[in-house]
Amino acid sequence: MKKSTTKKIYVLDTSVLLFDHNSIKSFEENDVAIPITVLEELDQFKIGNETKNFEAREVIRFLDKLSGVNGLNSWIGLGKDNGKIKVIMDQLALEKVDAEEIYGNTKNDNKIINAAISLQNEEKDNAIILVSKDINLRIKARAIGLVSEDYETGKVKNIKKFSEGLPVIDNIDADVIQSIYQKSQVKEKGILGKEKITNGYYILNNCTNSVLARYNGVTDAIEKVDKKYVFGIKPRNAEQTFGLNALLNEDIKLVALEGVAGTGKTLLALASALEQKNKYDQIILARPIIPLSNREIGFLPGDAEDKISPYMQPLWDNLTFIKNQFKANEKKSKLLEQLQESGLLTITALAFIRGRSLSNAIFIIDEAQNLTPHEVKTIITRAGEGTKVIFTGDINQIDTPYMDEHSNGLTYLIDRLKGNSLFAHIKLEKGERSELANLANDML
Repeated sequence: MKKSTTKKIYVLDTSVLLFDHNSIKSFEENDVAIPITVLEELDQFKIGNETKNFEAREVIRFLDKLSGVNGLNSWIGLGKDNGKIKVIMDQLALEKVDAEEIYGNTKNDNKIINAAISLQNEEKDNAIILVSKDINLRIKARAIGLVSEDYETGKVKNIKKFSEGLPVIDNIDADVIQSIYQKSQVKEKGILGKEKITNGYYILNNCTNSVLARYNGVTDAIEKVDKKYVFGIKPRNAEQTFGLNALLNEDIKLVALEGVAGTGKTLLALASALEQKNKYDQIILARPIIPLSNREIGFLPGDAEDKISPYMQPLWDNLTFIKNQFKANEKKSKLLEQLQESGLLTITALAFIRGRSLSNAIFIIDEAQNLTPHEVKTIITRAGEGTKVIFTGDINQIDTPYMDEHSNGLTYLIDRLKGNSLFAHIKLEKGERSELANLANDML
């Protein structure tokens, strides 16, 4: 949050606390208020193994420690460089605006709005701001005159750079391109100009020739990027060639492949992992489970494996596609079956690997745009020695209600780590699934 000379009191909705349990301390010297209805909702989320359950438990523990024996119905300091906090009620005097009368009295959202309005009536000298990740709650609050904002901490403001394609640098001296072809690398010496970034990928071009290249920030050299087959899969364009270069590079421990459906993100990640099977002890593919129609997977029939199977099907489809590149009796086809049977190749829900420390493994996380920044950080901190982590996703295809292209974990990861020698980000733009898929992406 930006520094301000005006004292503000931020009223936090449940969605904010479930998104980031540290949000309470993210408002600098301003005060924070939590409606008592939010405490009720946190109680409903405290049991479970998903990130939201972890966040709920962390908030509850923090508030319990903070309140001590004095309770939270009066202002309590949050520590140095922070303001104060208290729990507020949702009771309004009869002459005041009542959200439950306007919107009805069946929703907790309306009680939270009422609590903020009550505080506004009590604290007339301070600005009251309701903070929520719930867009509709913010709209409802504003509709009855209450200032409401999204939670901004960790949000990436400028995502224009995410939509830009591969840097094509024209007018490169012919001798430079020739040297890259002959020597496989040349010293950078200002060739890339303002486009220079560690593990950046480029098309270097002049009127007669071009070369695919990567900038190695450790050696300050521009390196030639060659097209390579990986486990029966051939890159179909420059973007996929760059993606495979990063995926196969042992010095790059963290890769983000971003792009729309059909660009080959997951397929390239899986094929490259199989190509490097002898370098790692295990290959793990995982994706977050986004319940359909807001119904948890517990409603689905069968055991745990049966419940998650429909959500994992896209990963199995990619594995099947790779299998189909070989005949049934070929060595690589049989190897794939052996890897699955032995457990060295695992496809699972992301929730099932929480708490594990992964050493000497390739860990592929699909649909990473549906993760929060905190979840992405948690996953990466689980990486043990020799592990490579690969995130794939499309920042414009968010399936969770409280995130967008600015605030999801994949965007956060790319923004914070781009230019680090251990990290590479490749945006895949050209669809290779089919002409029909490309038509839908371009025209619909």
